[in-house]
Amino acid sequence: MSEEQAHTEQVYREEFQVSGEALIAKIKELIHEGNIRRITLKDDQGKTMFEIPLTVGVVGALLLPVWAALGAVAALAANLTIVVERVEDAPDEPGEQA
Repeated sequence: MSEEQAHTEQVYREEFQVSGEALIAKIKELIHEGNIRRITLKDDQGKTMFEIPLTVGVVGALLLPVWAALGAVAALAANLTIVVERVEDAPDEPGEQA
């Protein structure tokens, strides 16, 4: 069995309530923390407004259009919920070390 097959991914979801003006700062903070698979923005009623799938290495200039769109969303919404999907590798066996 290869090393990739020996590990499984665990996905965790976290939710953060932010105001429109704090949106971009919070998302930048979350991206810099790493291990994030997807960021979803929801409005006051829980409707999904925006989804950002993130992959390893997607940073900088590739996110410029996303920042512009987030700025527009932030200007229109007073309160938003950020749903973050985090991925962590977990060994299949409890005693296994990487």
